[in-house]
Amino acid sequence: MPGSTPATLNPTVAKVTQRIRERSAERRALYERRMADQHKRGVHRSELSCGNLAHGFAACSAQEKDSLKLMNSANLGIISSYNDMLSAHQPFETFPETIKAAARAMGSTAQFAGGVPAMCDGVTQGQPGMELSLFSRDVIAMATAVGLSHNMFDAALYLGVCDKIVPGLFIGAARFGHLPAMFVPAGPMPSGLPNKEKARIRQLYAEGKVGREELLQAESDSYHSPGTCTFYGTANSNQLMMEVMGLHLPGTSFVNPGTEMREALTRYATEQAIRNTEPGGEYRPFYKQIDERAIVNAVVGLLASGGSTNHTMHLIAMAAAAGITLNWDDFTDLSAVTPSIMKVYPNGQADINHFQAAGGMSYLFRELLGAGLLHGDIPTVFGTDLTAYTQEPFLEDGKVVWREGPENSLDEEVLRPVATPFAPTGGLTVMKGNLGRGVIKVSAVAEEHRVVEAPVKIFEDQNEMKAAFESGDLDRDVIVVVRFQGPKANGMPELHKLTPFLGVLQDRGFKVALVTDGRMSGASGKVPASIHMSPEALDGGPLAKLRDGDVVRLDANAGTLEAKVDAATWADRERVVANLDHYHVGLGRELFSGFRHLAMRGEEGAGSLGGFEADDLARQEGQIFQEDA
Repeated sequence: MPGSTPATLNPTVAKVTQRIRERSAERRALYERRMADQHKRGVHRSELSCGNLAHGFAACSAQEKDSLKLMNSANLGIISSYNDMLSAHQPFETFPETIKAAARAMGSTAQFAGGVPAMCDGVTQGQPGMELSLFSRDVIAMATAVGLSHNMFDAALYLGVCDKIVPGLFIGAARFGHLPAMFVPAGPMPSGLPNKEKARIRQLYAEGKVGREELLQAESDSYHSPGTCTFYGTANSNQLMMEVMGLHLPGTSFVNPGTEMREALTRYATEQAIRNTEPGGEYRPFYKQIDERAIVNAVVGLLASGGSTNHTMHLIAMAAAAGITLNWDDFTDLSAVTPSIMKVYPNGQADINHFQAAGGMSYLFRELLGAGLLHGDIPTVFGTDLTAYTQEPFLEDGKVVWREGPENSLDEEVLRPVATPFAPTGGLTVMKGNLGRGVIKVSAVAEEHRVVEAPVKIFEDQNEMKAAFESGDLDRDVIVVVRFQGPKANGMPELHKLTPFLGVLQDRGFKVALVTDGRMSGASGKVPASIHMSPEALDGGPLAKLRDGDVVRLDANAGTLEAKVDAATWADRERVVANLDHYHVGLGRELFSGFRHLAMRGEEGAGSLGGFEADDLARQEGQIFQEDA
């Protein structure tokens, strides 16, 4: 298929890619050996005993049983995050039947291998349930493994959209990397209430100028139908990254659910997944497709689009599952050479549907490939390299065909060429200093708000801030510190509840910033926020040394975060110990105590599953050291 001719790879992109390759060499080699061994042991039903196989297809039709007995046709495993409470995942209800019918038409079969949990940060934000959210990524990865453990499948289709679901599915897919993988999205809901008006109502509510009834109406007008929320947070960042890594079909990320095109793309994804299997003749396993080049592409796509800071953790965990060691310095170096060419709320006022209409993914690919910012030579599920992704899908007689997408943006207020970007960098920086390491995203932060030096006001529960705001205690220049919010402390919930209050203070003319060892994702917005501070307060982190009134300087331009306390006093100061019992009981939180104990630091991915091959190599080195001793 025709596609774009990429320019020479940007030197920094090439340098960072090589650095990751060298850093990961032993770990990646061990991962590839393990995947190759799994492939040799059998990727389909031929390895099962007759009793195993009889159990595996007992519920199938006679025709499906005949196909499964033959061993020369493909059987696809469907892993789905469907539930009908969450708008983004409700459309997946009908996908399995579409997939099964498309597989039958190809002389193959598909089975629903397993469901994974899908929780919504939009429902749980500010609530105790949010403290399960980050670790749900690990549960999803494990549930994916359970679903695929029956060894009945020649490839897998992963149906997921939102925040932790896609990273969890990716981690599970990586550990079954001998199987071809196809990620199948559901698409965003149609546009509702304009984002600017939604933000205005939220802020008026925070100031007490409108009531809950008006607020609920505004929220209902925004989130109003099946499909993904239309702002550019973690969910839509997931979709963009899957496409930039070549795990989606070209142009499939942002097609609305319930449309003829959406169903046609799901059918085509099934057909292509079959072609990618060994019985299909073009074996394309996940582990040979996803390497350090694909991971770098994901980072560049995230930075160019102003995507969610949650992926400064998720991508590290995802890369680790494929034997690749990614760190925050890689993000910073790539950000310095990646221009910001996309402006979707909260970075602008347009939504993801507007982005799609302005040129969408095909135009984004054209610009980034043309500037040498993406590895165009990576293999993809489409059966091509990434240069074919400058195309977008169209329907001809009910079937999908791909044609070249627009060469020019249709709205440069939303999507711009690399030559005239919204900003020359990706706007993501690692923050360093005597308070540890964190990340800050400044793509929506005005230049005059990027440096704040002020006394701190410390909270150890986000709910305490509302009372302080309402009492007027925060009507001043202030850096709000919310600590003991890391993965070990309470599962690292999102802190969106703080956003309206901080926005009001900034609008009143005060210098305001947030520092936290918790999360504040792609919905963060206009207030500078140094987040994911590592080590976290509970893990010996320096945030536990801060006291109310200490002056802190946050400089997003320089990437520094310093408590202005003399070195001797700072060294002698003891860390605060918090009582966190109230975070650990109720709404199932007690079930996650093991996850909290095992949690890694934010820069290590904040997961509880371990470092995979890196841990094994470290143990081997330890054993060798002990034997030598």
